[in-house]
Amino acid sequence: MIYYRLNHKHQNLFLLLASYFFYGSWDWRFTFLLLISTVVDFFVGRSLHVATEVNRRKMLLTISVCVNLGILGFFKYFNFFIDSAVGLLEFMNFESNRPVLNVILPVGISFYTFQTMSYTIDIYKKKMEPTRNMIDFALFVSFFPQLVAGPIERAKVLIPQVVRPRVVTKDDLITGLNLMAIGYFKKVAIADNMAPIVSNAFSSPGSLTSGELLTGLYAFSFQIYGDFSGYSDIARGVARLLGFELMINFNAPYLSRSITEFWRRWHISLSSWLRDYLYISLGGNRHGSLMTYRNLFLTMLLGGLWHGAAWTMVAWGAMHGIYLAVHKLLLGDKKLDVSWPNSFVGWLVNLVKIVITFHMVALTWIMFRASSFTSGMEYINGIFAFDDTFNIAGNVLFAALLIVIVDIAQTKTGNHTWIITKPRPVKYVLLQVLFISAVAAAIFQINTVVPFIYFQF
Repeated sequence: MIYYRLNHKHQNLFLLLASYFFYGSWDWRFTFLLLISTVVDFFVGRSLHVATEVNRRKMLLTISVCVNLGILGFFKYFNFFIDSAVGLLEFMNFESNRPVLNVILPVGISFYTFQTMSYTIDIYKKKMEPTRNMIDFALFVSFFPQLVAGPIERAKVLIPQVVRPRVVTKDDLITGLNLMAIGYFKKVAIADNMAPIVSNAFSSPGSLTSGELLTGLYAFSFQIYGDFSGYSDIARGVARLLGFELMINFNAPYLSRSITEFWRRWHISLSSWLRDYLYISLGGNRHGSLMTYRNLFLTMLLGGLWHGAAWTMVAWGAMHGIYLAVHKLLLGDKKLDVSWPNSFVGWLVNLVKIVITFHMVALTWIMFRASSFTSGMEYINGIFAFDDTFNIAGNVLFAALLIVIVDIAQTKTGNHTWIITKPRPVKYVLLQVLFISAVAAAIFQINTVVPFIYFQF
């Protein structure tokens, strides 16, 4: 109510204060990291714009990259590299004293670091001009709906929305609330209900049968999708209530027919960021097939490390890198066909491709969720032991059915807010079902806290 009654300048200031309050409510000390990245990139961006000498421009960009990745590297990877070094020394029979410094991982640091880096890189590439207003730029970096778990917005898309006056229409309110309803349904009614099954399966994989492990894997596949895409929907909905349009971060990824298509549908803001700022910088597909495969593998390997400072995340990224390289090898020079055939045989073939792709992705989720590399391998070995019939729990199958129905509806209509396009009685019934399901699930889980999975990144 306050926001709608302010003029544009005061709206931005109000949102900036709200964003810092939001982030500081977790731990106010880490707002200084957010401020450091903001101040450095604001002045680097302005200097880059007026600099003409190549060496000076490279130096300025290096400052931005080193500051941002230096902060990210210290807080996210210090413990990982120290523990890895100690483990290596112990493996080589050297005595070592483990440092007592335990570095806390600031929430959302991977997201806002990539977001603010896109600003200086795009100015360096002369794809945009810097903003002259520190308040506007600070709001771009810290915008609270997507600050801690994305989508990772590009500066050339979000900053113009910050700079120009915004008018919130009735359609914005309806669309925003619709996105939030879908998001809360995915998170609370689906993802959080999968959490106990997942925790049980991954806490002691050696004591479970193949069927129980497969149930746990399916449960996590739909938990992480409902959890993360649900957050993205909520973030987009909240932003829409404030007059902002955030990018679509998920587009029915489990309906993908290949691993390449999957990464065009899953965490789109990250996969497109890695493509534009890492894969292309490594050379992309410009230097022959072998270099293309190498670049795909390295991009996904670093993408896995972005997700978490653990060897399990490195393994997860490596698996996807191998998948993409092999698919590129099989695809050759042909473009990816994303059309859907009309014939029954073509439809059936594509359905088989969806099932295969889903299980390839699900296999990688084991390493993503496992507490250690050893535990992950134990989980994989347990699934392929085939010591039990694969009876999947009914609530997992029901969650899968709900996810598929929502995704098919979004894909068929090409609209993530397709519910509000339906006749009034149908629209109201569907929205009430989403709302009541989320509230009922929340009441049922009243004593259980299930944080958003991607808050740890």
